[in-house]
Amino acid sequence: MGIADSWTRVTTFFAETRSELKKVTFPPRKEVIATTVVVLIASIVFAFFLWAADMVIVRVYEMVLRAFGK
Repeated sequence: MGIADSWTRVTTFFAETRSELKKVTFPPRKEVIATTVVVLIASIVFAFFLWAADMVIVRVYEMVLRAFGK
């Protein structure tokens, strides 16, 4: 593969990339903010749930260890 082939492949790649990017539609700012808020709230809710579940599991584990004398 020569330099000319490499150059042709690179220019073809960029031309195709530019063509594909013209097809992309970006959501409006309002929609991006709304979905970001939903993701943040969901992340906080799941974090709290996992923290609470972890606390319950640790307590149960400690009770089992105390019950069997470890």
